[in-house]
Amino acid sequence: MCWNTSSAFTPVGIVLRDTATRRVVRTLGDAAHLLMKDWPSDDGEEYVAAVKACVDAITGKILPEEFRQILLRAANEAGIAALAVVQQGLEHGQQVLTAEQQQR
Repeated sequence: MCWNTSSAFTPVGIVLRDTATRRVVRTLGDAAHLLMKDWPSDDGEEYVAAVKACVDAITGKILPEEFRQILLRAANEAGIAALAVVQQGLEHGQQVLTAEQQQR
């Protein structure tokens, strides 16, 4: 079995309420650690779906981006603040300019 914990997806910023812990989840390994060690509750339908989806993504049954959507739903269910990072323009090969480059 091929375990792909380093597979990256569009980053998700997570703020856990009770501990004021902030994390940026970028890989399946990051997500697995978050779900198993730092998640505030181990119940909830979306949480269970996220754990299963994480395993499915690690084993290649679903794409990492599919897992990411399920993780966002689980965060919503648990009342966890989750910032979905979107990098517009990059998917079409466009160059993203820094503020300094835009002023020129």
